[in-house]
Amino acid sequence: MKKLIQFFKSIYFSNRFFIAGGLLFFLAVLGFYIPALYWVAMLGIGLLALLSLFDFIILYRIKSPIEIKRNSTEKLSNGDPNPITLYLSNFFAFDVQLKVVDEIPHQFQKRDVNFDVPAKAGSTQIIEYALRPVKRGEYEFGNVNVFILSPIALVQRKVIIPAAKTLPVYPSFIQMRKYEFLAISNRLTLYGVKKIRKLGQNTEFEKIKEYVQGDDIRTINWKATAKKNTLMVNQYIDERAQPIYNVIDMGRNMRMPFNGLSLLDYSINSSLVLSNIALKKFDKAGIITFSHKTETILTADRKADQINKIMELLYKQQTGFLESNFEALYISIRRQINQRSLIILYTNFESLVSAQRQMAYLRAISKKHLLLVVFFVNTELRAFLEQETDSTEQIYEKTIAEKFDFEKRRIIRELAAYGIHSLLTEPENLTVNTINKYLGFKSRGMI
Repeated sequence: MKKLIQFFKSIYFSNRFFIAGGLLFFLAVLGFYIPALYWVAMLGIGLLALLSLFDFIILYRIKSPIEIKRNSTEKLSNGDPNPITLYLSNFFAFDVQLKVVDEIPHQFQKRDVNFDVPAKAGSTQIIEYALRPVKRGEYEFGNVNVFILSPIALVQRKVIIPAAKTLPVYPSFIQMRKYEFLAISNRLTLYGVKKIRKLGQNTEFEKIKEYVQGDDIRTINWKATAKKNTLMVNQYIDERAQPIYNVIDMGRNMRMPFNGLSLLDYSINSSLVLSNIALKKFDKAGIITFSHKTETILTADRKADQINKIMELLYKQQTGFLESNFEALYISIRRQINQRSLIILYTNFESLVSAQRQMAYLRAISKKHLLLVVFFVNTELRAFLEQETDSTEQIYEKTIAEKFDFEKRRIIRELAAYGIHSLLTEPENLTVNTINKYLGFKSRGMI
């Protein structure tokens, strides 16, 4: 019985059927006044019924006429377009018109992922589209629904292709791989990462080598020169194995969304990319997350599986967006981090007062570590300030907005007065600007 119900539910009539039926009905009504039209209408109805029956038979004579396979990565990248591919095979011996409806996860709030595809007899086609998730977590894909029209196009057959699958959405590993490739190929400048001139002399010794033209004569090793009877120089490299901690504030001040992505997720994506870059530079990478208490601490390390540990930790982070407790953060850093480290703190201060409330803890952290406080430009506020005003009310609103924007710059000066480095950035430029800061610190030998 259940199969019979499903069979009838798969039968649809096309627009062409209803248009033709409507016209024949109209002719039948006119037949009361013009008898010849009545017989034309009856003949047409009979022909429509025969064609519909024939259409029904050719559509349903094959049990599985269409095959579709959905292909995607095993996990999706948060904040990035993720390619989804549908491989479609038509087993009919004639051309058909298909409407393919993919049941994507409810988090995307989209009900228009459908494609009209003409499919030739026995052909295989590819349908490609992209999805951009803006939240981490599990996303459930449903089935693929296909509506089939034959060349007659009177009856439509619905085929449901089972394709239910759950995919996790991780922090942006697509960005991580992109910047990793650019770092390896020395092409980071293509995405705004600056070429930074190295200042001073690197202090980590690597080896003694023969002098070649262009080497700094101040690095000549006279003892080795005397032994080899040829000029030998000491070669130095960037200091390695420096601990780099990305500290992520998961409090309610990080809930603000920009382009669909919260400040928290921007920070998580940037932390993953920067950690990977640090590991490629032979530094150690670690993660700390906190809100009303210190949530997680991953000790900085540069083992082979460290980036996987970081990705898994960031993926699992859940927050209630409570008030951030900087005192608890300071206590955790003092107890857990003994070696001088670069602390990159992702947070957001909307006013000077809110920054001053936490200043004592920031100063305490900066005494033992190199602290970089990263907070965000309110891009919507900036866009509002660039608009022209044409009323007294708008002038008043713009004046208040100017005050909030000026407060951000005052926070930078307040932090600098205590020797704390800061970065005020647009959310979309967070990754590039943070990498620039990190490379700048390394070039100046600060870490």
